[in-house]
Amino acid sequence: METVYDWVTVGIFAGLIVLFLQRSVGPPRDSLWQYLGASVALAVLNQVGNAAVEQDNLLYHLVATGGIAGVLAFIHFVLRPFTNSD
Repeated sequence: METVYDWVTVGIFAGLIVLFLQRSVGPPRDSLWQYLGASVALAVLNQVGNAAVEQDNLLYHLVATGGIAGVLAFIHFVLRPFTNSD
């Protein structure tokens, strides 16, 4: 946990875990594969971000931050954490 990418991706992953656990006690609303895809994407983007810090590469920074924004958009629009199931 040395870079900002480590903290941001772990924080988002923790939120995914909470959302998955919350949804696992009710009727099925989404697939496990959706959570797996977002988690793997966060792991890859974390590595890209860490490489960006090590190499001081602007392109890697752009890919990492854009990818993290994309994962957040996926979570918001596909998993819909703020909708009420009732």
